[in-house]
Amino acid sequence: MPSYSIGQAARLLGVSSETVRRWADGGKLAVERDGAGRRVIGGVALAAFARERGAGLHAVPEDEVATSVRNSFVGIVTGVRTDDVAAQVEVQAGPHRLVSLVTREAVEELGLDVGATVTARVKSTSVHINLT
Repeated sequence: MPSYSIGQAARLLGVSSETVRRWADGGKLAVERDGAGRRVIGGVALAAFARERGAGLHAVPEDEVATSVRNSFVGIVTGVRTDDVAAQVEVQAGPHRLVSLVTREAVEELGLDVGATVTARVKSTSVHINLT
């Protein structure tokens, strides 16, 4: 089973090392000691913590239409480029940058412009995962 240093866990969770230390010191995140006495977090414990922490972070408001799409990211539009037919919309959702290609007509109908708050929903038939 893999284990992660405080710094590695911080990078995976998108927070500072100090935040991970506070969570560990406060008993929110289980830590162990490795053979050299360094604090490490077991992979299973870190995965469970990440799942628990992520629950509700990108919740869809109750007044929105129900959908089967589970990957929703609330963010801000940081760029819109259009041509005669298509448009490229960039969204920053926390640490995640999403780029969507849509029709120019959709951008106009939705009134998308830089600074607008949007929810990007991702449903893909092809997801690639690489070990790091």
